Amino acid sequence: MDMAAHPSPSAFPAPVTAYRTRWAALAQEAAEANAFYAPDMLGAALDHLAGDAAVHLLEARGDDGLIGLLPVVTRTRHGRLPIGCVSNWIHDHCFFGAPMIRRGRELAAWRDFMTQLDAAPWARGFLHLEALDAAGANAAAIEALCVEQRRGRREIHRYDRAMLRSDLDADSYWESQVRSKKRKELRRLQKRLAELGVVEQRLLTDPADLPLWCDAFLALEASGWKGAAGSALACKAGDSAFFRAACAAAIAARRLHFLRLDLDGRPIAMLVNFRHGEGGFSFKIAIDEALGRFSPGVLIEIANLHAVQGDPEIGWMDSCAAADHPMIDSLWAERRTIVQYRIALHGRGRVRLQRSAAFALANAAERLAQIVKGQG
Repeated sequence: MDMAAHPSPSAFPAPVTAYRTRWAALAQEAAEANAFYAPDMLGAALDHLAGDAAVHLLEARGDDGLIGLLPVVTRTRHGRLPIGCVSNWIHDHCFFGAPMIRRGRELAAWRDFMTQLDAAPWARGFLHLEALDAAGANAAAIEALCVEQRRGRREIHRYDRAMLRSDLDADSYWESQVRSKKRKELRRLQKRLAELGVVEQRLLTDPADLPLWCDAFLALEASGWKGAAGSALACKAGDSAFFRAACAAAIAARRLHFLRLDLDGRPIAMLVNFRHGEGGFSFKIAIDEALGRFSPGVLIEIANLHAVQGDPEIGWMDSCAAADHPMIDSLWAERRTIVQYRIALHGRGRVRLQRSAAFALANAAERLAQIVKGQG
């Protein structure tokens, strides 16, 4: 099912509720965890971040009902190339792009997604998929589908980012994975910080406290370099509304993992994680930069390590960090390989020719750029 581009939130409160009910059931059986496409975060993003973007919600169906959900958008450019394409919807606050697919129905769902895209008059060029796990269920299904249908597929980028996945308890993990010199330095910073006042680590447990925690996080993030650069959540009304709505929906669904480090009752570091299934996704961190000499960001990550490893419902956590992130890479030893794919779209007649040409042109431009870079 290809639903129309997403209209304004006020246009259809009832249908959205119905859609999210279906998505919630699908999310419980998902082959690959993705908090960003779970109904709480996706719904908040649709309500507050879609703007003028034509977000198409592809629902894959089988004889057993809804088996997949993939939000996509059309783009007029592909990187630096003036070539239109379709892409999974990765907004500014989305760090993983695996669609919701019922476990065991991955290939069938991707068949349906591609059938819909092949037939869609608005689907230009090719399908560009971002932020997938190279070892995940979706990547495997995409590869199998492209072989089955003789459909062009090209991996265009990959990188590794930090991940926490270990059966060790927090103390054992800390001792085995972090250099002794760094552990010693952090213990010194913790001692020095404690000399300034009462230091307390807190985990949000009461939903009634959420509005105040959101206020504190938004203010703390905006007080630093992100606020000065205009990239803090509080700098845009839509971003802050998305954050509040996503947190509210997630805590109601028991998916929110919100930490803070206080000094004499005021937050000096805060960390927001969103959960889905047995997995967690580290979303945003905010620190008091005036206390930067005490490394509050690292100290709250230590608290996060203990909270995650001490929670039997969290099996792993994706840092959602950039490649080669100096802070989290030094604390978490595991890695997750994130990939992008370019996938050919089929069709009929002239449309198929245009799509084939766009796919070939993008591949040729990429090969040429690699050659030029190699010669340089």
